[in-house]
Amino acid sequence: MLDLEREDRLRLMRFVCSFAWADLEIVDKERELVLSLVEKLELDEDEAEMVQGWLKIPPLPEDVDPLEIPPQHRQLFLNVMMDMVRADGVIASDEIENFHLFEQLLR
Repeated sequence: MLDLEREDRLRLMRFVCSFAWADLEIVDKERELVLSLVEKLELDEDEAEMVQGWLKIPPLPEDVDPLEIPPQHRQLFLNVMMDMVRADGVIASDEIENFHLFEQLLR
């Protein structure tokens, strides 16, 4: 993940936060996953603040266009989104539906 360019790291985090909002609430386990990704991606203070903002208000739909994900990063994005879907231990139907749609758009 560290080989992602800045914009791709932020794009990944926008998608992660968007997926966290799929069931209209962010629970502690989802927040923990987001914060662990902030650390793994070594986001700077400004980037981390952006992510904190997306935890309060979801990213705009036009800012999470799956077709803008570079092909070489699509599997990584899929893996991380599945981690988010599973984060709280409860896979809601809207979360899995969003994941399958996301997966279809990336294939």
